[in-house]
Amino acid sequence: MPSAPAQRATAVPNDLEAYWIPFTPNRAFKAAPRLIARAKDMHYYTPDGRAVLDGTAGMWCTNAGHNRDPIVAAIQAEAAELDYAPAFQFAHPKAFELASRVAALAPGDLDHVFFCNSGSEAVDTALKIALAYHNVRGEGARTRLIGRERGYHGVGFGGISVGGMVNNRKLFGALLAGVDHLPVADELERIVTLHDASTIAAVIVEPMAGSTGVLPAPKGYLPRLRAICDKHGILLVFDEVITGFGRLGHAFAAERYGVVPDMITFAKGITSGSVPMGGVIVRKGIYDAFMRGPMHVVELFHGYTYSAHPLACAAGLATLDLYRDERLFERAHKLEPRWAEAAMSLKGLPNVLDIRCVGLTAGIDLASRPGEVGKRAYDAMDKAFREQDLVIRAAGETIVLTPPLIVSEGEIEEMFAKAARVIKAVA
Repeated sequence: MPSAPAQRATAVPNDLEAYWIPFTPNRAFKAAPRLIARAKDMHYYTPDGRAVLDGTAGMWCTNAGHNRDPIVAAIQAEAAELDYAPAFQFAHPKAFELASRVAALAPGDLDHVFFCNSGSEAVDTALKIALAYHNVRGEGARTRLIGRERGYHGVGFGGISVGGMVNNRKLFGALLAGVDHLPVADELERIVTLHDASTIAAVIVEPMAGSTGVLPAPKGYLPRLRAICDKHGILLVFDEVITGFGRLGHAFAAERYGVVPDMITFAKGITSGSVPMGGVIVRKGIYDAFMRGPMHVVELFHGYTYSAHPLACAAGLATLDLYRDERLFERAHKLEPRWAEAAMSLKGLPNVLDIRCVGLTAGIDLASRPGEVGKRAYDAMDKAFREQDLVIRAAGETIVLTPPLIVSEGEIEEMFAKAARVIKAVA
């Protein structure tokens, strides 16, 4: 008889080798891992039971806090009732309910929702809708896409093409052709002059550039983009994967800045991070442009197996209920001055170069050590977790704080007191 196949040793919880961790220096992490075993409300808990204050809302996503009971209950109930329904040619009731609820939160005539599973998918979906929209209107020459320098739009090929963060782009070849990047709003007019408006499909920007280190939109920047896009028939897309669902004190940053884009991408906060979900909110005129031709023919050849997944929809509905019932968007707006005051208390600490706040976000730029760009912020993130029981983010040489919207004033004080100790420790 042939010998039995060799069995690979069963992985044990402390076997770290198999997992290739995203956006992480794997060798450094596996030498000294930062492990999280559970979470509740404002805190993570390590495997040995240590409570760690979450200063980052997970990754900008747990806006309602961690493991909120209504969201957990909704996910459990849906898993027992409907695990999956086909996303193409069929649908389930909660998909329509959630789409209606999201559309009701969006400004203007942004009233149709296309669901996907992440911010990256949302961006690629929005870019495809923009290209297809011009095609169905007989303007197929509009193929150019324009992003912004230092913008982050996820990690799909479309997103890194329009994104402007060099490390997300440099290893992956030529990317999409026909993409430009804006340093400032008025540069769009120069790009129009260079390429002609008849070749430009869409401009995509974050109302606040989050992943690159909290860069608020300059005053007048978003209205100016809207005006130039209107003038030349270009679609304007707001990437609100980070800024949506209360992060800047409103349902969407479009409301805060008084500008109605043609599409809004969202993810993260839609389920408070509990189940992966994303989507694109589209203006009525864009949706209507596709609703022509024979009734039985697919209008847009795009979608995902897990679009509007039942568990994600259940989580989304429960999350929106929490936002409404606890008035968390209004709460974030009310806390913003206190948050900014606490952040600015870090001025004058060693190596602090700049501090930026908008909504419940803060970016603190640190001076680099000679020959070690990014190492000071990385060390600050590591020390915060190990020595101060605080989770912060490191973005290049910027440390970022962006807490769940349920944060208390006392927890705000605690976060920035701990951040101050960390900044001094890495001096």
